Amino acid sequence: MPATEQRLGPNGKPVRSLELAPGLWPWLVNYRHLLLRRCSQLGVLLLFFGSAHWSWALLEQPLLSGNLSSSSILGLIPLADPFAVLQIFVTQHVLEQEVVLGAALVLTFYWIVGGRAWCSWVCPVNLVEDLASNLRNRLKINNAFHLPRQTKFIVLIVALLLSALTGVAAFEWISPIGVMHREILFGIGLGWLSIIGIFVFDLLVLRHGWCGRLCPLGAFYSLVGKYSLLKMHFDGPTCTHCGDCIKVCPEPQVLNLNQATTIGYIKSGDCTHCGRCISVCPEDTLAFNWRSLNKQSQQINHPLDDNYRRKSS
Repeated sequence: MPATEQRLGPNGKPVRSLELAPGLWPWLVNYRHLLLRRCSQLGVLLLFFGSAHWSWALLEQPLLSGNLSSSSILGLIPLADPFAVLQIFVTQHVLEQEVVLGAALVLTFYWIVGGRAWCSWVCPVNLVEDLASNLRNRLKINNAFHLPRQTKFIVLIVALLLSALTGVAAFEWISPIGVMHREILFGIGLGWLSIIGIFVFDLLVLRHGWCGRLCPLGAFYSLVGKYSLLKMHFDGPTCTHCGDCIKVCPEPQVLNLNQATTIGYIKSGDCTHCGRCISVCPEDTLAFNWRSLNKQSQQINHPLDDNYRRKSS
């Protein structure tokens, strides 16, 4: 019986999935972004918890005090959620200089590393979403309905309008991010019902429904991420279009491979910089790298022939 003919990618290379070498070290290296994300998410919560309950301090100042909306490092470096500050601004309340400085520092940081890096590297709700997504994949549950990903921008606008009309930061009152943070730090209460609701919604109704389609904070950071310096770079000639990156990406619409081939990186601000695509790519096509601020240098001339361009379109 003749051997099954192997499918070739548009670049003429065989289409294959990643095969890890045996052993712990190759696994650790390949899934380093996932491990680092979990360390970052849990580490931030641990710093808040330790400072609040175990008096973790340096130079007689708590390591990290406050919450995810407004906090302070060692009592010296203010940090503030820029979207929360924007809501307060539209209420026409006077903003303290320290709060404005904290928001500027956070905004600058995420402009550098990628706006929605917040979502996958800091936000505690991401842990809930990832758990629901993994269970969905195992149970093979389909979406109950379709909800456009642009919906989160409508929620963002509504949150700002309600803030202006009511005189309070509207989203901060109901934010499951703040609820989960408070519940973890100060005990189990009714706030966990909203977290359970997000888990059930993501598991049984819509994959990545909250983070990908409804969260206004994610929408805000996607606007920042569109212009960020750190990008997911894409080496077009090495890609065989196996599709494994799209299968694992929580925001698969960002993987516009035609556009990425032309400019050399994933442009969309919705990329959460989670690194899942790097972990499954067998050709090392994807990698984090810095975006040049020179627009002319962003146009990368790959040695692609017309046949490749036609097949990849």
